[in-house]
Amino acid sequence: MKILRDRHRLSVGLLVFLLWQTSYGQTSGDANERRYKAAVRQVQSGQYDQAKKELQSMMDRSNRLAPYAHYYYAVAAFRQRNYNQARTTLKQLIDRFPDWRKMEDAYYLYASASMEAGQYEDALTYLSRISDASLRSAVDKLERHFFGQLSDLRQLKQLQREFPENRNLALALVSLIQRTSSDKADLELSDRLTNRFGAPGTASSGQTTAVTASRTERNRNKGYYNVAVLFPFRIDDFDANRRARNNQYAIDLYNGIQMAKAKLQAEGVTVNVFAYDLDNDVEKAREIVSNPGFAQTDLIFGPLYAEPNKLVTSFASENNMVLVNPLATSSDLIQEQPLAFLAQPSLERQADKTLAFVRSLGVSRKAAIYYGNSRKDSTLAAVYEAKLKEAGFQVIDRKKLSGTSEAMATGMRISDLNKPDHVFISTSSDEDGPRFLAALSRLRITAPVVITASAFDMYKSSSGTFNRRELYLLYPDFVDFTREEVDQFQENYLSRRNIIPSVFTFQGYDMMLFFGRQLAKNGPQVQRRSTLRAEGDDYLLSGFDYRNSNENETVPIVKFTDGRFIKVN
Repeated sequence: MKILRDRHRLSVGLLVFLLWQTSYGQTSGDANERRYKAAVRQVQSGQYDQAKKELQSMMDRSNRLAPYAHYYYAVAAFRQRNYNQARTTLKQLIDRFPDWRKMEDAYYLYASASMEAGQYEDALTYLSRISDASLRSAVDKLERHFFGQLSDLRQLKQLQREFPENRNLALALVSLIQRTSSDKADLELSDRLTNRFGAPGTASSGQTTAVTASRTERNRNKGYYNVAVLFPFRIDDFDANRRARNNQYAIDLYNGIQMAKAKLQAEGVTVNVFAYDLDNDVEKAREIVSNPGFAQTDLIFGPLYAEPNKLVTSFASENNMVLVNPLATSSDLIQEQPLAFLAQPSLERQADKTLAFVRSLGVSRKAAIYYGNSRKDSTLAAVYEAKLKEAGFQVIDRKKLSGTSEAMATGMRISDLNKPDHVFISTSSDEDGPRFLAALSRLRITAPVVITASAFDMYKSSSGTFNRRELYLLYPDFVDFTREEVDQFQENYLSRRNIIPSVFTFQGYDMMLFFGRQLAKNGPQVQRRSTLRAEGDDYLLSGFDYRNSNENETVPIVKFTDGRFIKVN
């Protein structure tokens, strides 16, 4: 309760200050305003019943104080532990005033009341709508407080299945499994979640001071380059008989790097690749960078976990080493780090490129945005919405949707008189794409649709899925399998590894090939921005473009045409 009381006390103080400053264009003698401010002071002083009576009369009126009256009425109900009343009031606020400027505070209060009432799915749904960075710490505290109290393993596993991207939920489940279960399936689940999110108690933020090392003669003068690969290989757990491993992506990335090493050698560029088995372990990362031999590194791939990555990035910056983040989409990793790069475009960059493409279609300015269950889905949707509004577009509907196509269609706030001119859909579930398209068809929405490629299972989806409407896929990992270079690479890889390469293999290959060539041209320092672009025929994905920033600005958007996907931007 203290966490929640502190948060709401802060919100009350902030909003009262704003009201005194602006007064909404009214004079200080306005009777309604005086009554409102008096009611807020009663909430602050614990006179909840009296405050609610005053606020109730203001809630029923259509004026600029009405949404604030709803909010403080809910605060009073919450502090009286009347959580259902608080939830009901906040739902009215959200439905009646969807454009209220403090709506994310309402989402947080609604989630808090839902947590107290045991309605965890509802709470997580509303927490996923919060994009305000200033609320991030409060959201983390709220989640950790309540998830740490759950003792029903079945309930916690079900929640984690429904919200697979929530780190606090995953860590709470790991902790409960370790304390209460010896079931093999549970322990395997705990291992998978630990590999992905780290161990309980591992910090998710904060700065670690890197260990520095003395520099020696640059390897460039010796005719070779040293490349360090810091991936979670988990050699101790390796089982050659297991085909499906939860770290298979790391092995595939590394195998792609090795394939590129051979091609670079044929071009006269010698690279020595050193693999380090690094999981979510800061002390192991410190041990690696403290090794005198590591000081001779020119290029680093990884680490893949946040905390080791911070330490290694700091070390690389201090010692003039290029560091590449293979899978991350957060531009925070490269802020004020001139030698750190994202191999993938950030979510903001994806939104920028999508908006530029939509503008090229010449559509009008009404848009609808829908997204799936993961935090990445909601974040991309929020970023795209902000970009649209900044560009003067009107977002007539933005909503998280799931379930059947019928449920999705019911949840879309679209009418025959108010239809979007284009639709943007962000989801990481490969079952959602067909459902979203069917929902739009039910509502007779024929506008262009831009949707993340992760919304489809490309091996199961028929061609009819993609050519029944004007459909475009936001596809950062696009591979054109009709290209001869891709076909040849697959044949070579199959002959060497006796397995078909995955998209991670393609990514590892392209990264090593591009940055290996850059080392040969520029050395470890990024001296000529004009050369930091590659769209050559021998890259398997869509290439790289770092001419303007240290994140990859190449963002493919594709359309299914004549029986295959082609890039249209």
